[in-house]
Amino acid sequence: MGEDKQVLENDKVRINAVVEFCENVLEHGRDNYRENPSPLFSDGINVDTLEHIKWNFSDIGEVVVSNMATQQNLFRTLTSLSAVLDEPKYKAAATNAIAYHFDQLVDKSGLLQWGGHKFIDLKTLEPVGPIEKEYVHELKNCLPFYDLMYEVDPEATAKFIKAFWNAHVYDWDDVDVGRHGKYGLEVGDVWNHELVQRPPFRESLGLSFINTGNDLIYAAATLYRLNGDKGALQWAKHLGYQFVVARDEKTGLGAYQFTQPKKTEDTDDDTVTLSRYGDRAKRQFGPEFGEVALEARVLRENGAYSIYGKNALMQLQIAEEIGEDAQDILDWTYQGLKSFAKYAYIPETNSFRTMFTDGTDLTGYVLKRSGYYGKAGRELTSFFAHSGYLLSYSRAFVDTGDMELWNMSRSIAKGNDFGEIGYEPGRGVSLNLDTDCSDPVALFAILDLYKATKCNEYLNLGRVIGDNIVDRSFHKGYFLQDSTRINAKFDMLEPFALVSLQAAIEDKLEDIPSFINGGGFISGGYLFPDGTFETVSDWELFLLKRGEEITTLVKGIGLPDGN
Repeated sequence: MGEDKQVLENDKVRINAVVEFCENVLEHGRDNYRENPSPLFSDGINVDTLEHIKWNFSDIGEVVVSNMATQQNLFRTLTSLSAVLDEPKYKAAATNAIAYHFDQLVDKSGLLQWGGHKFIDLKTLEPVGPIEKEYVHELKNCLPFYDLMYEVDPEATAKFIKAFWNAHVYDWDDVDVGRHGKYGLEVGDVWNHELVQRPPFRESLGLSFINTGNDLIYAAATLYRLNGDKGALQWAKHLGYQFVVARDEKTGLGAYQFTQPKKTEDTDDDTVTLSRYGDRAKRQFGPEFGEVALEARVLRENGAYSIYGKNALMQLQIAEEIGEDAQDILDWTYQGLKSFAKYAYIPETNSFRTMFTDGTDLTGYVLKRSGYYGKAGRELTSFFAHSGYLLSYSRAFVDTGDMELWNMSRSIAKGNDFGEIGYEPGRGVSLNLDTDCSDPVALFAILDLYKATKCNEYLNLGRVIGDNIVDRSFHKGYFLQDSTRINAKFDMLEPFALVSLQAAIEDKLEDIPSFINGGGFISGGYLFPDGTFETVSDWELFLLKRGEEITTLVKGIGLPDGN
């Protein structure tokens, strides 16, 4: 009886942390710079001073960051909390912000002023961005909350998705896509182009990274689900298939991209790794490995996770929501995950090989020259199979029933010290309830198992992870990396994971948005107090520790693959 009381008390502590966080964000995290404030949110806050997060540009100086692309998980948290508590004000705050963007801030084509290189200055309500990035539109593994956007304004959401494709497909016949899109383009009948299949690995000016492809595929497939636009689904599949056809014929592995960057300039400097100097894997590995040495054929930590973590989870979600019309998308994802498990996984260390997609193992290989993949003399290593992979493999099992995928999930769970998740779902379960794991992605993975089985042992493990999340990250009414950090990022996954756990406890998982592991970022030049100007990621601002000066940022860390 005492144990049951403690469980209920812990449940209350966790959801109260989410409530306190959301209340603080609504009170202190929105526009407070004018008499009649807009409904827009800042991206984060100094938990000691309650000052909003700022960026210092070289041309216009200091601005307050409000980037709706880096607030999509915040909006999911607010929406979920409204569903769990039956209190509409949290969701209303998110919908009001979206409505303001659609009403006041889109360009003439329908593109939102958001993304990796553009956002709103909350002081002036004007779009800003790093001048060296030319104010382009960019989303990479963002996977916005389109359902909420569509609920707010169906026409504007559809217009945005078409403008998104229009800006990022440079040549429809050649499927030449890129991560940087121009604002202000005329948008015609975007889907009215012939579906032409070109050979993989062709040269192109666009950079066909899967982290950009993921957003394009998700946007178009979601538009079909929301309004039945068949052309959108056709193009979502056509783009998705380009990554499939670029897989290795023997192993089925890959592909991070389906083209290779066209060389437009020469350099003898191996440390210069911009794509205009040609394919970076070819430059660094070509003399030793020959034709296989292409960026599209390299599997390394970040790129592999974009394929088998981000892309796989997103496409599984599409297949689940659309059903029969997306069976081919499910099949592609299923076969890709099986190939990755067969050729790349090392069960003894719960890790994946760094390798070429033809099966050539690069683990332990020492780089002969400097380049994109590291300095000469660096030894390439395997990379850990973290909870993001558990999420992909367990969800794929739920969708297909393939026991190979379940056994892969079992191995990854053991490798993450979660214990035995069962010889089959819900049977032979022996979980480690003493785990110190506080990873919100792990909690989402465990909730997936519970949702599929209603086995309370999974829910109990979820409670333990949830308690650990609160202990590690909830400080001063906000969620931080840990208690030493001073800046809170509102888009953290922790509150979304905790409110999802409460939804599972109350049998309300169907009432809240699904987790698809998207998230925005900002990357660009930052002018430091000492006068230096460096490219940084917004994540660096949130890793700053109490007592540190901004000049102590480790410049350049945390940048997404493909910058």
